[in-house]
Amino acid sequence: MNRLFTNGGCLDVAVDHGVCNEPSFMNGLEDMPAVMNTLIGARPDAIQCAYGQADLLQSRPEKDKPALVLRIDMGNPYNDQRHRVMWSQLQNHGEPILGALEMDAAAVVVNLFMLPDEPELFRQCIENISRVREDCRKYGMPLMIEPLVMLPNEVRGGYQVDGDADKIVTLVRLTSEMGADIIKADPTENPEDFHRVIEAARVPVLVRGGGKEDLRTVLEKSAKIFAQGARGMVYGRNIYQHDKPSAVVAALKAIIHDGADGEAAWEVYSRA
Repeated sequence: MNRLFTNGGCLDVAVDHGVCNEPSFMNGLEDMPAVMNTLIGARPDAIQCAYGQADLLQSRPEKDKPALVLRIDMGNPYNDQRHRVMWSQLQNHGEPILGALEMDAAAVVVNLFMLPDEPELFRQCIENISRVREDCRKYGMPLMIEPLVMLPNEVRGGYQVDGDADKIVTLVRLTSEMGADIIKADPTENPEDFHRVIEAARVPVLVRGGGKEDLRTVLEKSAKIFAQGARGMVYGRNIYQHDKPSAVVAALKAIIHDGADGEAAWEVYSRA
């Protein structure tokens, strides 16, 4: 955990989107060696990827490179249309966290999808977490769980977050009850409600970034949520799909590690 939470906070840059089988997520991730080089140079606290890309980080010789957070599940809820059968499963049936141990990961991450009218998908996620929780206890591996409350497909289409605070808090509490060591939670629609998520979690909470937005808006929202008690952020598209990913990392780190507000973070970005 100390490898993730340097100085008490964590910026985890997610580039595990290749497991989602969604073309729009791949914009900016076409050349993974170059992406990884850029991110390692930007010095976030952690980089989140799947097993097949983890060597790009862990083969590097630097002692001070970002920690590895390893994605160990995959599913099909990310596309703009619902599938006839919705599913989520672990990537390694034999020993789910074996790849994380091999790659010297600092934590593993697994989803908890709650989609309208998809109880079977929810049950599969519960089974995944139950199995991984025991492996994590056995090997001393921190478990990050990502509870995702999604809107009905017909509301906006595709993989869209429901920012209802009551729903998020309830699912975060369930995640805490299952034994998460870290929770990657959706932002509440009103940032000032996010302290309720922190209270329900009782473990460090990293706020999830979601789809790419106007950067100044992202920084303002991030600072407000961080002020509610979050320990950091897991952002992907708002970093790797940006023209200056290193500058975005610097701005977010200013919020997490220096207590910058949105305006000060924007100034950090502008100077970088």
